Amino acid sequence: MAKPFVEFDHAGFTYDGQRFVFEDLSLTIPQGQFVCILGGNGSGKSTLAKHVNALLVPDAGVVRTFGCDTRDAEHTYFIRSNAGMVFQSPDDQLVASLVENDVAFGPENLGIENPELARRVKNALAEVGLQGFEKHETTALSGGQKQRVTIAGVLAMDPAILILDEASAMLDPRGRAGLMRVCRELHEAGMTIVMITHFMEEAAQAQRVVVLDSGCVRLDGTPGEVLSQAAVLAELNLDVPFACRLSLELQSRGIPVATCITESEIEEELCRLNSIR
Repeated sequence: MAKPFVEFDHAGFTYDGQRFVFEDLSLTIPQGQFVCILGGNGSGKSTLAKHVNALLVPDAGVVRTFGCDTRDAEHTYFIRSNAGMVFQSPDDQLVASLVENDVAFGPENLGIENPELARRVKNALAEVGLQGFEKHETTALSGGQKQRVTIAGVLAMDPAILILDEASAMLDPRGRAGLMRVCRELHEAGMTIVMITHFMEEAAQAQRVVVLDSGCVRLDGTPGEVLSQAAVLAELNLDVPFACRLSLELQSRGIPVATCITESEIEEELCRLNSIR
């Protein structure tokens, strides 16, 4: 069994000391897994994400990252140095006026020096499609470009865990596709990825999908197992991927297609039907 990188052990958290965002939550994320966390507003998904790299710590139970208790201040620097987080708003993370300086900020604070630092900055910008932007001012970038800079800054730190908290929200479709390409490549290289998103097509590309409901795990399984449960997702004000919606609609009309999650799957099914005719 894969080593648990993140473990919520009967964890509970409250912002106001009264109402728990999540309570008695137990969840394990193994090393190298690509997991997507879904849920409606107020379900606790962003709060959960912030516990992974100790930006928040539990009021009850235990959260462990890399086997370290996140409440232990002695482990905070190690956890945050190795669990990089990208937020929804890039302006919350940009710290330098030039792109190359912003991307270099994280690894430089980890003690990375040239020429390794320059290599990391160059490679990270290439990963997000911003080659040649090194000397651009961050304030002159579009919202999507700013977000790609923040993602590059985290990648340049070479984290063991990449946490994306609605990181694709400000990206256009092309930018979101590029982000998912990067995530797939990093996952294939062994990185653990925790993604919070409301785009079901992104969730369909993960290895595992967890759906939260009022701080509790409502669904947990492969994308195919979770995203095809249209009735449960609708109850939580969540949609299903377009491919799934289309395949279910075709099934309701008596057309023999398999339940699909990704666009490539529904394309294969439609091609199969066309070849039968």
